[in-house]
Amino acid sequence: MLTVGATFPPFSLKSVSSSKAPAAFEVLTEQSFPGKWKVYFFWPKDFTFVCPTEIVAFSQLDGEFRDRDTVVIGASTDSDFVHLAWRQSREDLGKVTQPWLSDIKRELSETLGILDRNEGVALRATFIVDPENVIRFVSVNDLSVGRNPQEVLRVLDALQTDELCPCNWKPGEETIKVA
Repeated sequence: MLTVGATFPPFSLKSVSSSKAPAAFEVLTEQSFPGKWKVYFFWPKDFTFVCPTEIVAFSQLDGEFRDRDTVVIGASTDSDFVHLAWRQSREDLGKVTQPWLSDIKRELSETLGILDRNEGVALRATFIVDPENVIRFVSVNDLSVGRNPQEVLRVLDALQTDELCPCNWKPGEETIKVA
């Protein structure tokens, strides 16, 4: 699995960023958001049970991520058409404006090392990537356990201080000063 310090790999994938076709479809690459921090979060499958809870939770924090000059990008191994159908099938997902990558060939998931060996789908992986496309944080959950987008935001805040941050550090608290 790619980890902290590695360069996020090149990709060119179709994405869906709304529930309105054909405007919803766009091709994104690792260079699509120059100068921005990126949070990539992968889920196993559309039309499942844990995944929408995470997607909606990330969407609810979208303004906070944007305030930190960060773009949140979702991804799964489903097709762009499945992404669109899922957005259209649920009101809460239809309101999400964050793009969802379609890694249908599983190339990005495979390169990142997050493809579940038994199911052949992406694990619940989260990558925080800095503006130079360097991976600064990685977290991977079991398929059955949802992640905490608030914690991803907290880690992003800590990374953006460019200082030493103690356990459970929160914005506004003291960082560690080395004498």
